[in-house]
Amino acid sequence: MATVYESDVCIIGGGISAATMAEKLAELRPGIKITIVEAGRKIFDSANRAKYARREQDYGDNSWPNDSIEDQVSNGQISRTMAVGGQALHWGGTCNRYSEEDLRLKSMYGLYVDWPMEWKELEKYYCEAEHRLGVSGEASSYPEDWRSQPYPMPPMPLTYDLIQYKKWGDKSGYIFQGVPQAKNTKPWGGRSMCLRCGTCEICPTGAKYSPDYTFKDLLASQKITLHDRTLVRKLVLDKQSTRIMSAEASSYERPDEKIEYRAGTFILASGHIWSTHLLLLSSCSRFPHGLANSTDQVGRYMNGHGIYAAMIEFESNEVFPGMNDGYSLISRKFMRSPVDKTYMRHDLRIFPSGVGIPKLQDKGGKLLLGDDLLSSWKQKQRSRPVARCRAYYDIHPSAESRLTLNTNKKNRWGDPLPDVFHDADAATKARAAETKEHINGVFAHMAKAGDGKVLQYIDGDIDGNYLDHPGGGCRMGTDPSASVCDSFGRTHDHANLFVVGAPTIPAASVTNGTLAFVALTLRSADEVARGIPKKPV
Repeated sequence: MATVYESDVCIIGGGISAATMAEKLAELRPGIKITIVEAGRKIFDSANRAKYARREQDYGDNSWPNDSIEDQVSNGQISRTMAVGGQALHWGGTCNRYSEEDLRLKSMYGLYVDWPMEWKELEKYYCEAEHRLGVSGEASSYPEDWRSQPYPMPPMPLTYDLIQYKKWGDKSGYIFQGVPQAKNTKPWGGRSMCLRCGTCEICPTGAKYSPDYTFKDLLASQKITLHDRTLVRKLVLDKQSTRIMSAEASSYERPDEKIEYRAGTFILASGHIWSTHLLLLSSCSRFPHGLANSTDQVGRYMNGHGIYAAMIEFESNEVFPGMNDGYSLISRKFMRSPVDKTYMRHDLRIFPSGVGIPKLQDKGGKLLLGDDLLSSWKQKQRSRPVARCRAYYDIHPSAESRLTLNTNKKNRWGDPLPDVFHDADAATKARAAETKEHINGVFAHMAKAGDGKVLQYIDGDIDGNYLDHPGGGCRMGTDPSASVCDSFGRTHDHANLFVVGAPTIPAASVTNGTLAFVALTLRSADEVARGIPKKPV
């Protein structure tokens, strides 16, 4: 006999989409029973994070020990993190927005597809996401990047170094500013303000948003039940309909126990790989190719953006690398493309090329303070500053950019593991050489404007196993023959099954996607709540 758990809503996955979905559902429908099932473990040890951050600095240790599962991996994934909090345990907190062009590729440029929603609709959920995460930033210098609400917090002050980099970048005619970040510049959400420790991958103060804080609050207020170290391996159909009846799972702590979750609504919030993977694993006689996959769309249109970068030396005042290295500059100049020219979109970022933080001891162990410390730090600097410049550029996936099951590689339970292969569509490939020439020309122009030179061009591969800030696999759309779910993430085949966040995006824009994933999830939460009756007060 299986151990059965029943709830109103079962959320599968424990990352940032699961956290924000659960938080909003608990607000909209107080008293409903929400169960969250996560394969990884809880890492609720904020008291130890200063120690972990120090070991990362001193020895290069993983700042999140035991945050992965050895045999639950995928070819083509960019992070192995599986824990309560998900990949946003590691994120740098960057919260750039997409732009309206991302949603109108077909109607504006005749390329790829349009999203099944309007920008004004998505923008209001961007505002909500920024308030829930706690984003500090300043309004864009480009009027196309209009906002209906200001950022909840003022921007992070630029370091002395970034001020010098901005002066240089602005000489090119491309307007730069600090990136918006989910880092507190004042106390927010019960968390302290950022002290600019420079260990953003693991924030020792709680100033950077991390989903584990949301889960802890929800548990403390008894608004959710959380089962960690439990892998959902299959979704099961109701025998009389196409609704999902239950989810079958196995526990890493009790491997011989059969576990079954029953709920009125199921929400896949496991990211682009594992949400897609679970649908393919859940095949049955009525859906032999996997659930939500009657038109063979699950696993297709896996996406992300490509990268070109350059190391650029320029003329400037001396700089002192190591000052809040997790902070950078962005220009949104090229996030729009004229409709009468070759389609060309990318962001443009400037990162300090650091040499690490100053050491308080020399090689002989002598304590360095004051002028001695400054002198030691200066000796590490180059005669002229070097910037690490990077552009994320738009790649539209083909239908063969996909996740499939690898029957030759299985986990401990015997389930086939996923393979991910990225492939661009024909139009993206046709403009690839021109895209590279354009972006390298932007880098060369920046170098010339700063009386400098490009030291190195770094190419990004358009195809293969790596694209950054990936998504897709359960593409949203209005046509069931070309998509898996509608704009809310409700699957076309199963009325009580939602997919939220990264898997639903048609393409990955030209900048960081986490804020978009959260905005879409919050919009989905409204739709999920509409289908759940309010509990009596």
